[in-house]
Amino acid sequence: MFKEIISSQSLEITAKPTSGRIPLGFKGAGIFCGIKKRRKDLALILSERPATAAGVFTTNVVQAAPVLICKEHLSERDTFRALIINSGNANACTGEQGYKDAFEMSSLIASELGLENNEIFVSSTGVIGETLPMDKISEGIKIIASEIFSTEKQEEEKMQEAAEAIMTTDTFSKTVSSTFLINGKEVTIYGMAKGSGMIHPNMATMLGFILTDATIEKKLLQSMLKNATNKTFNRIIVDGDTSTNDMVLALANGASSAEIIAETHEHYIFENELFALLKKLSLDIVRDGEGATKLIEITVDGAGSIEDAEKIGRTIALSPLVKTAIHGEDANWGRIIAAAGYSGIKFDPAQFEIFINGIKILGSNYSVELSIEESNKTLEPHYIYLTIKIGNGNYSATCWTCDFSEEYVKINGSYRS
Repeated sequence: MFKEIISSQSLEITAKPTSGRIPLGFKGAGIFCGIKKRRKDLALILSERPATAAGVFTTNVVQAAPVLICKEHLSERDTFRALIINSGNANACTGEQGYKDAFEMSSLIASELGLENNEIFVSSTGVIGETLPMDKISEGIKIIASEIFSTEKQEEEKMQEAAEAIMTTDTFSKTVSSTFLINGKEVTIYGMAKGSGMIHPNMATMLGFILTDATIEKKLLQSMLKNATNKTFNRIIVDGDTSTNDMVLALANGASSAEIIAETHEHYIFENELFALLKKLSLDIVRDGEGATKLIEITVDGAGSIEDAEKIGRTIALSPLVKTAIHGEDANWGRIIAAAGYSGIKFDPAQFEIFINGIKILGSNYSVELSIEESNKTLEPHYIYLTIKIGNGNYSATCWTCDFSEEYVKINGSYRS
């Protein structure tokens, strides 16, 4: 339905920019309620009409209370109305009290908005192992429930404040919007995400919230979200750690009157737009990787299957030796081929080729194409396109990572202080 491989010639945003346009029938708000020391830490997203929903969640065995609540709510009903999100505290590894607190968050906002408890999704991000300051959150929920209906600010500004309120170590908010035609009707998809560290395939310490005013049946929305997530959010690596709170939730409220029906041309149009939007958010997360100075796109060509190409690409992307070499602008191709070699995928090392930003630095039969000095110059840009050819077949896959710098250690060495 969408191209498996994204062109390695450009990392340009592929979703059509629309100045942050919000889908019809959605509202947002973000406030400071005191969980964090200074920055906004409570967000609310509301659909003015019932919306179908889909979700993809962390694969970590240790799952935070909000993840459990969201899964339960998804299994109980087909339509939903709101998302309440806090940052600064993950409400993870908090036992029975954590579950009660997550449930109370959804109950409190449901009461304020006149909704059912299981019409609400709950999400948290931040420090693991600490109970939520429910006194602050309770007061914050009263304020944000009023703020969501305020007309003092434009809806785009209020949604932007929601995006800011879900951030933790992020250095910038991550949002994107795409508007396009379906059977002559304008459809908008809007996405916000947070993530900077603890990023690894199969969901990482990231949150993603996708809103659209199209009409989409729940099963189809789940299928499209899973497909797009697998080829975007699940192909980014910062540090190899998968967190306890990760989720991507999508809401479709039908306010545009445009309907997406499975296996139609409109289905393919929508899924391509969704894929482009999630790709943009994914690249923003990697670009904002803790301490990152370079964004790296890794494409593995000539694999026996897409899965083989993915595995080799992910292994290279995860290698601390590769990531530190790229940070130091040392084109040490030995680290790259060694990482591919322990990926578990068999290949003929003599057929292995490496290209950096389109320049061949290693040819077949271990032929070195450039001097060390010339090879190192290929790593000077902030955007690095690393292409690996292994000669096993006709399949390719792309993933994204960033370099490792001293700043990553500083950030994570003082995360709780």
